Amino acid sequence: MKKTKPVTDGFREGRGYTRADWDEVSDNPEMTEEELKELRPFREVFPELAASIDRKLGRPKAETPKKAISLRLDQEVIDRFKATGDGWQSRMNEALRKAVGL
Repeated sequence: MKKTKPVTDGFREGRGYTRADWDEVSDNPEMTEEELKELRPFREVFPELAASIDRKLGRPKAETPKKAISLRLDQEVIDRFKATGDGWQSRMNEALRKAVGL
């Protein structure tokens, strides 16, 4: 793995910006302590915009969520279900539901 060496002005390659980008903004003065104290969080300044870009991660919550358990099964049973391809756990769940009359 190639390590990038920092240049004395702080520019580093491979960070998503070019040397030209870096040079374009390098003359911006640092913020003063007073300016830093005036900063507010994005969600506080733009609550509607923040709410509009929020997104829920993962799947939607199920009405009846499944529960993870530990269960010992014969290897032949596991092999038979795995041989059916992706989704074998769901098919095993369906077979168990049928077996108990659900």
